[in-house]
Amino acid sequence: MPLFFAFFQMELKPIAFFRSPFKSKFGVPKQSGLVEELPGEIVFEPSFRSVDALRGIDGFDYLWLIWSFSANPHAAHSLVVRPPLLGGNTRMGVFATRSPFRPNPLGLSSVRLKSVEWESSRGPVLHVSGADLMDGTPIYDIKPYVSYTDSHGDVRCGFVDSAPLRRLKVEIPDTVASCFSPSELASLRKSLELDPRPHYHDDPAKIYGMPFGDYDIKFSVAEGVCRVMGAEPVV
Repeated sequence: MPLFFAFFQMELKPIAFFRSPFKSKFGVPKQSGLVEELPGEIVFEPSFRSVDALRGIDGFDYLWLIWSFSANPHAAHSLVVRPPLLGGNTRMGVFATRSPFRPNPLGLSSVRLKSVEWESSRGPVLHVSGADLMDGTPIYDIKPYVSYTDSHGDVRCGFVDSAPLRRLKVEIPDTVASCFSPSELASLRKSLELDPRPHYHDDPAKIYGMPFGDYDIKFSVAEGVCRVMGAEPVV
């Protein structure tokens, strides 16, 4: 008896959009949890602004977010990618990486749920921290993080095991530090520690601009030190 398979195209529509101090993808942590203090908000679309849809969510400390790499307008053209963690020169299979350049541009992040704002002009809002999403990122689904199935100890992590995360020393002058609250300053400092530059950049004379909150942060990197040079208000 022949077998018949039905193929269908799944239509995804955002249930919410993310709000973040990062107005562009430049500077956004490359993985969730690397900057635990980094604040964010999940603001639901009107048709999903329901208290019932969130019933019980405040009993979880962490959530999984399924979202879109919306800042990558170009379709993936290769099944191999060059992970930044390996310096941007070594090729790996796309399905062995978390590269944003994928056949289906979907991201998966674990974020900490700080609080639920049940009533606001924007409907219920989830306040989270530790996300790796830029401002305006569409979110397609939210699922609770469950430790007995989602946490695994003593595991191999492929090439990640042999490429330890390196952090820069960050120097921020008082004139810039005074523009931010203590929590905002901590998020900014830890984001810069991760070195936002493309991994193939190594020009100590180059000055970079990184949008963060209401400011464009100017910085340079030389000999393992990130020096913030100024903060210009974003008009």
